[in-house]
Amino acid sequence: MALTPRLDLRQSQQLVMTPQLQQAIKLLQLSNLDLAAYVEQELEKNPLLERADSLPGEDEYPASDDGGDVDNDGDFASLEEISISEDAPLSAAENTAIDTDYDNIYTSDAPLDAPSEAIGADAANTGILSASTGGSNSFSGADLNLENTLSEDLSLRDHLDQQLNLLSLTPADRLIASYLIDMVSDAGYLVGDLEEASENLGCTTERLQSVLEILRGLEPTGVFATDLADCLALQLKEKNRYDPAIAALLENLEMLAEGNLKGLLEVCDIDQEDLAEMISEIKALDPKPGLQFGGEVAQTVVPDVFVQRRPDGGWQIELNSETLPKVLVNNRYYSVINNKSRRKEEKEYLSECLNSANWLVKSLDQRAHTILKVATALVEEQEMFFTQGIEFLRPLNLKTIAEAISMHESTVSRVTSNKYLATSRGVFELKYFFTSAINSTSGGDSHSATSVRHKLKQLIDDEAPNRILSDDKIVELMKLQGIDIARRTVAKYRDAMNIPSSVERRRMKKQLIAS
Repeated sequence: MALTPRLDLRQSQQLVMTPQLQQAIKLLQLSNLDLAAYVEQELEKNPLLERADSLPGEDEYPASDDGGDVDNDGDFASLEEISISEDAPLSAAENTAIDTDYDNIYTSDAPLDAPSEAIGADAANTGILSASTGGSNSFSGADLNLENTLSEDLSLRDHLDQQLNLLSLTPADRLIASYLIDMVSDAGYLVGDLEEASENLGCTTERLQSVLEILRGLEPTGVFATDLADCLALQLKEKNRYDPAIAALLENLEMLAEGNLKGLLEVCDIDQEDLAEMISEIKALDPKPGLQFGGEVAQTVVPDVFVQRRPDGGWQIELNSETLPKVLVNNRYYSVINNKSRRKEEKEYLSECLNSANWLVKSLDQRAHTILKVATALVEEQEMFFTQGIEFLRPLNLKTIAEAISMHESTVSRVTSNKYLATSRGVFELKYFFTSAINSTSGGDSHSATSVRHKLKQLIDDEAPNRILSDDKIVELMKLQGIDIARRTVAKYRDAMNIPSSVERRRMKKQLIAS
């Protein structure tokens, strides 16, 4: 072999993740809230992106410099065009479809147990639909609610600050109090290390404790408590009901949680009547006083797909148009600005914005199609769940759905993350329908782990107080139903559902009968 330089011509193939393809993959796994936030950012950055309801009229933009109107048959589409123009200048990588076409509504004319070739789709509401069409400057309409303009919810921090202003404290102590208020959680508990706080403030721990004792007297009673027992003690002291017996009860709350009433009688040195009265008083207290005030509001789950039973026995699978941003490319504005641009940098910037806007619209459209495609395959695979209930949920993995819709498993995994499906049985995350398999004793079809957990809970709920089922007995009953399950699996499922052991359940039900 000669050790001399030479030129070789080789042909090879490689997968290149272009920025546009990375964007399309990123959009697949976003939830509807994250997607709306992402689209808002793109609307701010890209001048060629517009909301569908905010487009100007036809006469708002002037004609081009050559005196003629924009040619809709040329390189740029009209404003009314929602989908991507086939003539838009996209690169070869951008022109590659990331999914197959699907409509917004999937309707089946026959039950899903029919052959897959019989499954069809009615064309309706194609394209990108909108979750939020933007605000309105009008003060008329159903959106106006005068009650919402009167006041806003008062947070716990604001409530404590208002009370702090009424206290007679030195400026240094007021600074310490403000620092301690920042250490209070939404539930009203003091979180953090007081020694570290004193070091940060440059004061002694004794002075910090003295300010804390003042703050512990603020409303609502129980704030600035270090734990549950301390919170309940503060409320009992205000009611003048804090005595040695109830103090001993608060020191042994774990015994109360376990239902060990006999042990509490010995620790508190009281009779059953006094113990019952003390327990009633504790139940009337607020374990999280801070939650009385407006904090972070939990976001309601908004489904991405609706599934409804058709009168003819088929299924109608429809995308939720309220979760799909409605954006399009303002090609008329691009044509006007491009004709007036003279510098090369300006034209390159406009071309980049146009390509980015076109690809975003296409990615949003393909994302909606892919979600509908995966949801359709899930309904087909889990039809017995929708018709019969959770007991008929079948074992299912990503590979089965990926093969059914001719996609990769990673794509299905991204699509099913943070996406929800609304049915007559409730709202479920798409990942809920993917469950592991439990073998059958008869060698037939396997059982879904989710349905097995449901049967386990039913057995425990139906058990008689004098016949509590042990884990071994549950295994025997499961095998009679054709489910081959191990005892450790029963214990694992029971712990996951926060179901006590048979010994604890027996004690709890005996106390319930006695009371």
